Amino acid sequence: MIPFSPPRIDQKIIDEVVATLRSGWITTGPRTKLFEKRLAAYFQVPAVLCLNSATAGLELMLRWYGVKEGDEVILPAYTYSATANVVMHCGAKPVFVDVGQDFNIDPEEIRKAIGPRTKVIMPVDFGGWPCDYARINRLVKENSILKLFNPSTPEQQSLGRILVLSDSAHSIGAVVNGQKAGSLTDISVFSFHAVKNLTTAEGGAVALNLPPPFDNLAIYQALCVKSLHGQNKDALAKMQKGNWRYDIVEAGYKMNMTDILAAIGLVELERYDTDTLVRRKQICALYAFALKEKSWAILPLLSSADTESSYHLFALRIKGIQEEQRDRIMQKIFDQDVSVNVHFIPVPMMSFYKGLGYRISDYPVTLSLYENEISLPLFYDLTDDQVNTVIRALVNAVESEL
Repeated sequence: MIPFSPPRIDQKIIDEVVATLRSGWITTGPRTKLFEKRLAAYFQVPAVLCLNSATAGLELMLRWYGVKEGDEVILPAYTYSATANVVMHCGAKPVFVDVGQDFNIDPEEIRKAIGPRTKVIMPVDFGGWPCDYARINRLVKENSILKLFNPSTPEQQSLGRILVLSDSAHSIGAVVNGQKAGSLTDISVFSFHAVKNLTTAEGGAVALNLPPPFDNLAIYQALCVKSLHGQNKDALAKMQKGNWRYDIVEAGYKMNMTDILAAIGLVELERYDTDTLVRRKQICALYAFALKEKSWAILPLLSSADTESSYHLFALRIKGIQEEQRDRIMQKIFDQDVSVNVHFIPVPMMSFYKGLGYRISDYPVTLSLYENEISLPLFYDLTDDQVNTVIRALVNAVESEL
């Protein structure tokens, strides 16, 4: 069976994890701090905070900005539930909007949804393709939009506008006009979950890129406290001679990354641009070349004159089919021992959100994309022969159904 997206675990990673275990330091420590510094250099941002998940990073930043009951956060209907769940955790209202044909949030739909309760916009970089941050960043600075903004916390007053908080879970390594994802807007949150391009088994990172008057390094220090129970010293600091005493300065959270996870990340980051991304791009090119002449294949957007994806997903669409046909095609592919997936079942289709009154019919583009999307296997160790097997299974399944 060809799997969908197993992690890359080779001897180099195993050796680094073993070295970490033998070091005697397995929780947040020197490797986590080094990983943060190297990520900040990679993203070209002032500071990065590593956490136990991207979900934790999104919620932490919403809470840092003071998002609370009565507030609204705009996000795409086409996303994974984590993007919406963190808004609910804060007591705020998720305001879903439709997406464009690239699966990413439509800036004009954002404009229509902005109101006096809007505090944050959370674009999602679907499949590794960055959203149109240039337009979104301009939008939140328009005079008519600025006049709608009602700040209620010092952070909101300092920014003076809607915060753009990017769910960049898919897009590490993506580039727009020479700029890496992570530096494209105010704050970007990345995922290092097991299926992501760069994994730490579980984990995430917050890339801080806030404009003046914010001090991103000072915010990083405050977030370290907030993400570790409100404790003013982490374990590494307390291990210094005579430095055992600490204080709890707020009711914080337990969100820290461990050195075991960071050890995996350090190996992965070192070879990411020169090896991991290169192979993922090759696999996508093989899929695209084999399918470009198929009249039923709608290929994903992976590069343009100024933008390049991180090649996280190969989100193929089958022209003219409905959800039931898509599901039958997928089953026929599974029957040929090839794993495929769907990204994503849109959040308004989930029982919890339907119970809150959300309806997928309000987001027609989202629904039309979901109904005929099939994600093909894409991972570093996928061989060319396996790619050809996937293509044969796909073509057989589709053409037997159409």
